[in-house]
Amino acid sequence: MKKEISKELYQTALSRIEELLQQVTDETPRSDRKAIELALMSDIVIEYEEKHFPVSLPPLAEVMKLKIEENKISQKSLAKKIGVSPSRVSEYLTGKSEPTLKIARAISKELKIAPAIVLGV
Repeated sequence: MKKEISKELYQTALSRIEELLQQVTDETPRSDRKAIELALMSDIVIEYEEKHFPVSLPPLAEVMKLKIEENKISQKSLAKKIGVSPSRVSEYLTGKSEPTLKIARAISKELKIAPAIVLGV
């Protein structure tokens, strides 16, 4: 049975990482004791943070807005490219509607959004 990492151990690992980062460089051999300790402390921090501070995927609407702005395209032109009405794109952007699988695939390809974000998984 695996023991859960306590907050105290997590904080100790964070402190030790700060110390070790001053001593371990890219040139330090992976077999070096401090490099090994740094890797172990990092594993502790990662495990604790994954459990206590999970990071979820951003909502599709937010990513779509960002990509539309980055690509400097209008909702109307996106709608034409993915085969829906401009009002439907507006519904996606406000979260009022979710795209079908076919449209989600088109959005993913057109805006270069990771399929996991488009599908909400």
